[in-house]
Amino acid sequence: MATAKTLPTGYPAHALLSPAQRYSQVRALSVAICEPLQIEDYVVQSMPEASPAKWHLAHTSWFFEKFLLKPHARRYASFDERFDYLFNSYYQTLGPMHERPNRGLLTRPTIAEVMRYRAHVDEHMQRLLEDEPENFRIIELATLGLNHEQQHQELMLTDIKHLFSRNPLLPAYRAATPGVPSHPVDPLRFVTFDGGIEEIGATGKHFCFDNEMPRHRVLTEAYALADRLVTNAEYAEFVRDGGYRRADFWLSDGWSTVSNEGWTRPFYWNESLDAEFTLAGMQSLDPAAPVCHLSYFEADAFARWSGARLPTEAEWELAAARTRIEGNLLARDLAAAPLHPQAAGNGERVRQLFGDVWEWTASSYLAYPGYRPAAGALGEYNGKFMCNQFVLRGGSCVTPADHVRASYRNFFYPQARWQFMGLRLARDL
Repeated sequence: MATAKTLPTGYPAHALLSPAQRYSQVRALSVAICEPLQIEDYVVQSMPEASPAKWHLAHTSWFFEKFLLKPHARRYASFDERFDYLFNSYYQTLGPMHERPNRGLLTRPTIAEVMRYRAHVDEHMQRLLEDEPENFRIIELATLGLNHEQQHQELMLTDIKHLFSRNPLLPAYRAATPGVPSHPVDPLRFVTFDGGIEEIGATGKHFCFDNEMPRHRVLTEAYALADRLVTNAEYAEFVRDGGYRRADFWLSDGWSTVSNEGWTRPFYWNESLDAEFTLAGMQSLDPAAPVCHLSYFEADAFARWSGARLPTEAEWELAAARTRIEGNLLARDLAAAPLHPQAAGNGERVRQLFGDVWEWTASSYLAYPGYRPAAGALGEYNGKFMCNQFVLRGGSCVTPADHVRASYRNFFYPQARWQFMGLRLARDL
């Protein structure tokens, strides 16, 4: 089994790299994520919402081929025209596509052919970026494509974890990280914010997705945010107190989901509440680590049980905008623990805003005032999903370290649990 040591060293800040160098760096990480896999692991689809690793590798290559090479590269010849159908994800304006729940049926093309496809796309993309170093439109599209691939890198790890958890052997994607101490859990404290009229959203001066704009004013009343994430130990108290058996803590749709699905605990916990499945296989439950793999419904129910609430995305962003972007994020050696144990704090600042787990907010995923999706197929990237989903903020331990920012908006349906999602409490003042 290969290890992540084959990943290119250095991993400098991408602002210091040329577009061609940055392209090589991001594309190499996708392949490195797959190196611990065996050939059989690449193909299987564990649920309709997940995708096989092979599909991720091919789809991200299709994105560059479709949006950059075909319209902008001179004398470019497609690797295989049939891939337009197989590896389109959801771009309806580009034509029909293979159904998402059936991606695991694609035993062909083989892994070897997908890797040749990636090499073909990479060769022509490098040539395009080197020939057009100052073409703004090409650099803009390439930057979008690389950030799109980073999203799929996170999804690959998330989907691999779910796939391995469905196997009775409970295999490990990689060995547990040795020597990670468990810190005592310090009492949860709340940091207060005055509220008022302020601005949130991206300025557009640096890369962002279109759903992060336009920057606009928001009004917040005085509020408080917990200085850290909710831990496994704290969530276990909710479970033992009958949290999954008491309808009064749950939204109506949440209670229906709990009843219909038979939920009794977080997604990867065992029945004894003393172990959880991780990327390193089944491991003892660390009481100090942030609770993970919660749905919006579970996060909201826990907040109600605690006498608190979930923060709005505006409250979260206003706090994060004052914070340095650092935390337990995906590093180049892929060696980060699935979750990072808590370190003691003094309650005077908000910690863990970036990394560890995506944080559910109370905000529905909607367009900002004045938002307009882009014309053409790329307008389908975010805008058409602004319905019936909730916003998460901050990134997780499988989010590439240079991929997050205070304005970044992730979004999922409220019943989703397989992503690395947890919560932070908020209160009104």
